[in-house]
Amino acid sequence: MEQQSIQINIADRAYPLRIPAADEEKIRAAAKIINEKVGLYRTKYSGRDTQDALSMALLQFVIRLIEAEQREETTKIIQDLTNLDNLLNDYIKLNFD
Repeated sequence: MEQQSIQINIADRAYPLRIPAADEEKIRAAAKIINEKVGLYRTKYSGRDTQDALSMALLQFVIRLIEAEQREETTKIIQDLTNLDNLLNDYIKLNFD
């Protein structure tokens, strides 16, 4: 996979990265979202430093990640139960109807 060097800015700091070329758009979009959230927290907590804004943004993103993982896990369980229900229904039809 072709690699390329880019530089992104997060909270007024530059980070040079070497990434797969196909990931550039995704990485730049992520940096933009992070900077937007950090900007909101800087405004909301104007007396605090950048580290506090980064920490609050990170906390919000991780909470969303955990919620997404829980939804995915719940969806998987529901699918498994539905499959089991279908198998039981098929078994009952074949053996008891």
